[in-house]
Amino acid sequence: IILPMSRAVEISIRSLKIRFGRSLITTSGVVLAIAFLMSVWSSNEIVSSLRNVNKSEINLLLQKKGVETGMMDGEEGSAEAQARLQEEESKQMWLISLSLLVCVVGIANAMLMSVTERFREIGTMKCLGALDSFIVKLFLLESTFQGVAGTSAGILIGFLLTLALALLDYGGFVIDYFPTAGILRSALYALVAGTVLSLIGAMLPAYRAAKMEPVEAMRSDT
Repeated sequence: IILPMSRAVEISIRSLKIRFGRSLITTSGVVLAIAFLMSVWSSNEIVSSLRNVNKSEINLLLQKKGVETGMMDGEEGSAEAQARLQEEESKQMWLISLSLLVCVVGIANAMLMSVTERFREIGTMKCLGALDSFIVKLFLLESTFQGVAGTSAGILIGFLLTLALALLDYGGFVIDYFPTAGILRSALYALVAGTVLSLIGAMLPAYRAAKMEPVEAMRSDT
């Protein structure tokens, strides 16, 4: 029996509603990770935009906040500024990688728990003729919905917090030289990253659910 995609979407949404509390816990990990990612990228875009303006007043504000402007005297100063910028970017990359890794592990753990709680449901669907591909599709859809929702919330939270801090630090210059294209690009990248991470985190639980024997699933007491 081949069940349509619309049926998989319907079951996924119903399952998320039933397990709303668990869904919030899973989504919160995505929200925090993407909020941090978006905060770093937005901050970099704003600072880069202000640095490119190359005005003495803005450069003084940047330097007060510990931002390298590249306006140091001599080639040695310029090389030192570049080295510091690269070091800072390297630190940010490590922090982002760790936060995203934690996000993937959290999603995988939550989805594995979801599989454990739904042994009987999975067994019933397989006994009624659901194919392994449908079970995989079901769990990937659930994870995708949670990923998109969590990523969207994380993008909004990360951007708003970064914007508020930037306005406090640099005042109206942020609005005057706001990097709209860079922020939109960062938001798009964050959306893709969050959704892909959600799918990656759900692959192992989905595979485990699909390979479950119907008889064993129906016999489970969980």
